[in-house]
This record gives sequence, C-alpha cells and structure tokens, in this order.
Amino acid sequence: MVDHNLIATLSVEDIEAEQMLAEAYGQTVADGDMEGLLTAVGDFKSGSILAGKIVGMAGDDFLVEVGLKSEGILDKNEFDEPGNVEVGDTVEVLLEEVEGATGTVKISKRKADRIRGWERIISENKEGDVIQGRVMRKIKGGLLVDIGVPVFLPASQVDIRRPSDIGAFIGKTIDAQILKIDEERRNIVISRRKLIEDERSEKRKSLMEKIKTGDIIEGTVKNIADFGAFVDLGGIDGLLHITDMSWGRVNHPSDIVKIDEKIEVKILNIDHEKEKIALGLKQRDSSPWEEIETKYPANTRVKGTVTNIMSYGAFVKLEDGVEGLVHISEMSWTRRINHPSELVSIGEEIDVVVLDINKDKQEISLGMKQTEVNPWELVAEKYPPGTVVEGKVRNLTSYGAFVEIEPGIDGLLHVSDLSWTKKLTHPNELLKKSEDIKCVVLEVDRTKQRVALGLKQMSEDPWNEAIPAHYQPGMIVQGKVTKITNFGVFVELEDDLEGLLHISELADHKVDKPQDVVQQDQEVEVKILRVDLEDRKIGLSLKRAAWTSDQDAAAERQEKKDGTEPGGPAAGGGLGGLGDGGALGTDKITFGPSGDN
Repeated sequence: MVDHNLIATLSVEDIEAEQMLAEAYGQTVADGDMEGLLTAVGDFKSGSILAGKIVGMAGDDFLVEVGLKSEGILDKNEFDEPGNVEVGDTVEVLLEEVEGATGTVKISKRKADRIRGWERIISENKEGDVIQGRVMRKIKGGLLVDIGVPVFLPASQVDIRRPSDIGAFIGKTIDAQILKIDEERRNIVISRRKLIEDERSEKRKSLMEKIKTGDIIEGTVKNIADFGAFVDLGGIDGLLHITDMSWGRVNHPSDIVKIDEKIEVKILNIDHEKEKIALGLKQRDSSPWEEIETKYPANTRVKGTVTNIMSYGAFVKLEDGVEGLVHISEMSWTRRINHPSELVSIGEEIDVVVLDINKDKQEISLGMKQTEVNPWELVAEKYPPGTVVEGKVRNLTSYGAFVEIEPGIDGLLHVSDLSWTKKLTHPNELLKKSEDIKCVVLEVDRTKQRVALGLKQMSEDPWNEAIPAHYQPGMIVQGKVTKITNFGVFVELEDDLEGLLHISELADHKVDKPQDVVQQDQEVEVKILRVDLEDRKIGLSLKRAAWTSDQDAAAERQEKKDGTEPGGPAAGGGLGGLGDGGALGTDKITFGPSGDN
C-alpha cells in the first residue's frame, strides 16, 4: 500500500525546494527530476527499488535487510503508522547510496513509495481523466493536491467563480480533471473548475430538456445583486428578479434570500436559445390583487401602515403586497399641507377610506380626510347668503382677497365686490394682509367648496338712489383730476366717485394730448352729460361747462342792463331751463370705502 503521508512530506521538503512549484505548466511541480535526486555511485543498484525485510530496531528506527553486505536504517517517520510495523515485515525502499569505504547503505521508503505512485498514476490515468485528491497546502499560484503524488491546482482552476481565499480548501478532498501530464518533468496539472463546468453542462442540458414554464423547482441562492438573486437550479442559474420576490415592497433582495439558502421557486419564462430562466418566488402564492375589489370595495374604511412618504402623498400598506396612495389633496378637508410629513410618519398606523381601485395597474387611491366629517357639508347651513361674517385677510391676489372665516374655511372677496363706486385695480388698494374685516356671504358652493363674500354689500348701493338724485345731466359740478389717459381724464367728483371726461369734451378745438388742457390734481368745473346706472358711469364735459359759464356771464350783463335781478326768469332761460340745478351741483355728498352716505 502506498504511504500517502510520506509522499506529502517528501513533496513539501524536497520537490517544492527544488522546483518552486510556481507554474501551472512547464515547471516540475509534483516531484521534479527524480534522476537528479539519486546519486550515482558507480554501483548498478544505486537508484534501484529493492525489496527489504525489517530485521530489527536501532533505537526508534528500523533495520532493513536489502541483500547487501550492510543493513539499511529507516527512520520511523518513513512510516505512516510506525507503531504497527513489526520485525519480519517486507517493505520497498529506494537505494540512494552505498558508501564504498564503510559499506553503509542509505535507503528511503518514502521515495520508493513516491516513484511507485508516479508509475501508477501514469499507467492508470491520462489527460481528461477525473481523479480525487486531498488539498495539502497553498503554494505560489495555487494549491498542492495529493492524488498519490503531489500535483498542481492553479488558483484560476479552483472554481467557476474564483474564491476570495483558496486556502479554505486546505485539508478537503476534492474531485478534479487532469489538464496536463508532463512525463519528462513528471509534472501534473489538474482543474476542479473544468470538472464542474463539464458536469454543469451535462446537468444544464438535461435540465433544459425536462423543465417547463410553471414548474416549481428547488434551487440554491448563489449570488445576490441589487436587482435580484441568481439561483442555481442544478446545472444552470436562473434569475429571481427583485420584483418577483414578494407581493409586498422589497428594499433589497438580501431582505428576502441569503447566499447558499435553498428555496423553491416557480419558473416564469425559459429562453432556450440564450439558456436564460426567469424565476418567481411570490408567484408560488396567488396574487392578493385577484380579489382586491371584493376585499376592499370603494368607501370601505380600513387601517394601514405608512410605508413611504413622497412630496405628493403617502403610501399605505393594507396587507402584504397591497399598498395604496393617499394623495396630499386627500389628507385634510381644511388644513393647508405643504408636505405629507406634516400629518403622517413612516411606520404609523392610520385610518383610511378606499376611494378608487385600478386592478389592472394594481393601484388603490386612499383618503384620510374622508374618515372625518366634511366641514363643507355644514358651511351652507352655517353661513347662508346674507350672513355677516368677520374674518382675517389671509391672501391678496389680482382678482380678490381670500378671507378666513373659520379655521380651514376661506371665502373669496372678489375685487368687484369691494366697493360700489371706487374703481380698484388691485385689492391692496383697499385691504391689507392679516387685516380683520366684516363682510357678507353672497353664495356657498358646497360641491366646489367655495364661499363668495362681499364688502360693498354691507351698505346700500348708492347708484340706486343717492347718485341719481344728486348727479343729474346738465349739472355743473367741481372735481379733481385723478388720472390722465390717452383717451381722456378721470375726475373725482366725491370720495370714491369718479366721472370720465373724454378727450373730445376737453375743448372746442382738437386736443391731441389731455395734458395740454388739464394737469394732474387740478381742480376743474365740468358739466354732467349722462349718468349711466347700468354701467355705473358718469360722463363729463369741460368745454360744455365753459359754454354755460359764458352764457351765465352774458345773462348777468343783460340783467344789469335791463335792471332785473340775477337769477330771475331771464337768468333761468340763460341756464337752459336748469332752474336751481346749478345750486345742486355745489352740494357735497360723500361715498366712503364701504359706500355709506
């Protein structure tokens, strides 16, 4: 029987020292040039393998008779189990040297075993054969493996994917394929990887022939990436994508599977041409979306857990594999929310109402505010049209002001409802942000959740009675120029009451620019041409007021000449039958911001 332990000792001490065992091909790794290990002493038996007999002991060593004049000595370490060696046992030894002067015989059992092992390996094996051996140790470039003689296993041939530490194989018994035999140098290179690849190829071919889509098969997780896991099905790897691991949310594949874990997966798709297999883990169970409409009908109130928060809303888990979205607009009836995190946090359990389900897209719309009473349902009853409310100006826009009449309930005060008489281009001409004001509810639209408010409606409309009574066509009145445009001039007759003095009514001659006739803030005397109650406008004339003044002056001169008193019948005729209309023009009436008179 070959003593493998002695072979191992010899290969490390003798062969590696001489050959360095550094190359997979070309250099002697297993045992070097055996002829160089022998010393030719001129005796034809030197280097021969002789049959010897143990005849005695020399201390712990053994005396061996090999048929020469002198007996050889074998160290006890030459034997695998020296305790089982007995006098009379027969052993094969290598005759290394015979000293001529003393006749001392130098022999080695382990070297003889090594030569016999090499001869056996060469005779019984060829390149491509599969052999078994024990990994002895790490050396430069790979591993030293004992298959009866030491052989070289390059690091690149250890496995399909190069291990991070090939030293983990030391002491293990492995199967490998012989890649190269160099008889001249007595060198053998083996590959475990080639054997595994060939075995996998056969298994892959067999597996691809028998599996089909829909099969449940066991595999071993071999690698994990961000997008999924590769599962060894026994000859071929299949991809278990992250989206096919669970019906629920998966942050990373490592949360579901572990390296070397055995799992049962379902075959989703097979690409025979590219030899690719798509696997599913969640598909072993039925989808929770199959009966989703039955389990969560619209308007159902359920509990869920917040799993993710985005700027547009929060995702809520109703059960494994079923999540719905609470849009930010569905979180509160009245509160103005800038970000969902103001109301909810991840991991929080909340009550929601199912608003809508899209089974095909696997989407559920949820609402939080629907779990509470809609305050707008009560607004119409609480604030019927005509109700006077007090609120704070929350925001000003070009078209009006938003007034908060109670927390979360705003009403719109349109710019056209601020004043009966004043022409406003922007609400900030009359109101300030955060100002407290009183106004009247004009309309409540519960469907659109809108409340229309009015400020001018707090008082009577002066255009109904006051203005028509005090400003009539033909009157001469005084006013102040407030605005000059290319088409005319606006004249303030009273506070918040303006009339338009068209450019054609400025003078008898053609006027190109109103600034040529009047100036900003100038006091002028104008004649009222018309009072338009429907459009709420007053038309004025500067030139006609001048005509009237000229007529009045002429009438006064005639009265003095005739000896009559001014203001008599002749004067009345001179005013065009206005009677005391001129006197009325000097009466002042005031229309404040709210229209009070």
